[in-house]
Amino acid sequence: MALKIKLVKSLNGRIAKHKATAAALGLRKIGDVTVQPDNAATKGKIAQIGYLLQVTEEQ
Repeated sequence: MALKIKLVKSLNGRIAKHKATAAALGLRKIGDVTVQPDNAATKGKIAQIGYLLQVTEEQ
Protein backbone atom coordinates (compact mmCIF):
# COMPACT_ATOMS: atom_id res chain seq x y z
CA MET A 1 0.00 0.00 0.00
CA ALA A 2 1.23 3.49 -0.79
CA LEU A 3 0.16 7.04 -0.01
CA LYS A 4 -0.24 9.73 -2.67
CA ILE A 5 0.71 13.05 -1.08
CA LYS A 6 -0.02 16.44 -2.68
CA LEU A 7 1.13 19.85 -1.42
CA VAL A 8 -1.96 22.09 -1.47
CA LYS A 9 -0.82 25.08 0.62
CA SER A 10 2.24 27.29 0.28
CA LEU A 11 5.43 26.78 2.26
CA ASN A 12 5.99 30.55 2.46
CA GLY A 13 6.11 31.76 6.04
CA ARG A 14 6.18 28.26 7.55
CA ILE A 15 8.70 27.33 10.20
CA ALA A 16 11.97 25.86 8.93
CA LYS A 17 11.27 22.41 10.40
CA HIS A 18 8.02 22.14 8.42
CA LYS A 19 9.75 23.25 5.21
CA ALA A 20 12.41 20.60 5.80
CA THR A 21 9.74 17.93 6.33
CA ALA A 22 8.06 18.87 3.04
CA ALA A 23 11.44 18.67 1.29
CA ALA A 24 12.05 15.23 2.83
CA LEU A 25 8.77 14.10 1.25
CA GLY A 26 9.90 15.51 -2.10
CA LEU A 27 7.48 18.45 -2.13
CA ARG A 28 8.79 21.86 -3.20
CA LYS A 29 5.87 23.87 -4.60
CA ILE A 30 2.07 23.86 -4.61
CA GLY A 31 0.70 21.04 -6.74
CA ASP A 32 3.71 18.75 -6.32
CA VAL A 33 2.68 15.11 -5.88
CA THR A 34 4.71 12.22 -4.51
CA VAL A 35 3.98 8.57 -3.74
CA GLN A 36 5.43 7.34 -0.46
CA PRO A 37 5.22 3.97 1.34
CA ASP A 38 2.56 3.65 4.03
CA ASN A 39 4.83 3.26 7.07
CA ALA A 40 5.40 4.88 10.45
CA ALA A 41 8.04 7.33 9.21
CA THR A 42 5.82 8.67 6.44
CA LYS A 43 2.80 8.93 8.76
CA GLY A 44 4.90 10.91 11.24
CA LYS A 45 5.85 13.41 8.54
CA ILE A 46 2.21 13.71 7.46
CA ALA A 47 1.16 14.26 11.07
CA GLN A 48 3.60 17.15 11.36
CA ILE A 49 2.59 19.04 8.20
CA GLY A 50 -0.82 17.55 7.47
CA TYR A 51 -2.40 21.00 7.35
CA LEU A 52 -0.43 21.66 4.13
CA LEU A 53 -1.21 18.34 2.44
CA GLN A 54 -3.87 16.31 0.71
CA VAL A 55 -3.31 12.57 1.28
CA THR A 56 -5.00 9.69 -0.54
CA GLU A 57 -4.38 5.95 -0.47
CA GLU A 58 -3.07 4.34 -3.62
CA GLN A 59 -3.24 0.64 -4.41
